[in-house]
Amino acid sequence: MSAVLQPDEPVAMPAAARAHVTVRGLSKSFAGKPLYTDFNLDLPRSKIVSIFGPNGCGKSTLMNMIAGLIPLDKGEILFDGKTLKETKIGYVFQNYRDALFPWITARDNIAYPLRRHGMKEAEVQARVDELIKLFEIRFDLARYPYELSGGQMQTVCIMRSLAPNPEVMFLDEPFSALDFEMTLFIREKLQEAHLATGVTMVIVSHDLEDAVFLADEILLLTRRPTRIAEIVPFNLPRPRQPESMSDPEFVRVKAHTLAVFKREMKA
Repeated sequence: MSAVLQPDEPVAMPAAARAHVTVRGLSKSFAGKPLYTDFNLDLPRSKIVSIFGPNGCGKSTLMNMIAGLIPLDKGEILFDGKTLKETKIGYVFQNYRDALFPWITARDNIAYPLRRHGMKEAEVQARVDELIKLFEIRFDLARYPYELSGGQMQTVCIMRSLAPNPEVMFLDEPFSALDFEMTLFIREKLQEAHLATGVTMVIVSHDLEDAVFLADEILLLTRRPTRIAEIVPFNLPRPRQPESMSDPEFVRVKAHTLAVFKREMKA
């Protein structure tokens, strides 16, 4: 998915390489002003895609339309040929303080989507324990969300999103309110979860370093009316460590991404 898909360009890919998420003919306007018009996009299976672009270009809006949180004016979005209702997704909200239920413990927050889907209690507890092991949790999950730090709350949000084994996971600014230590921790654990599950991830970020570091592809958007400026592949092997930010490939991709961003800012 390194080429830019034009609105009328036909899609011809072998079945094995077929995209996980396909967006066709998407249009969205606000107050009569078009944001997206006949927008097409393919998101690859089992990859991490970061969405980056100028302020107001509709990064979160695009992700939220794909996730079904914002209605489309026009268009079709399919997940491996299925509708959203037929697809299991996970979502990590930017404002983790409002995303968690304050009246139940952190552990019960993680278990909530499993119980909601009718999973047997023994299986619920086994899945939560599996996530605790994966994330190497050392804080007390018997505490309530308001008793946790911001980084701990965001960790619980991510674990809750992963609990039902989603096919696609959406993350809206997952690092924006975290200190650097927690950012490094979440980066590491998201990579481990991705390697363990193969879940397709879509991340919106306003931070260039965050957008590049985790991504297999960086989706760069233009100013509105929003189009694809470029899709930049980043093939540095995982797991990526903090030291990876000095790797020549990281430096090259970040510099290229910045150049495209600055070009679009001036456009």
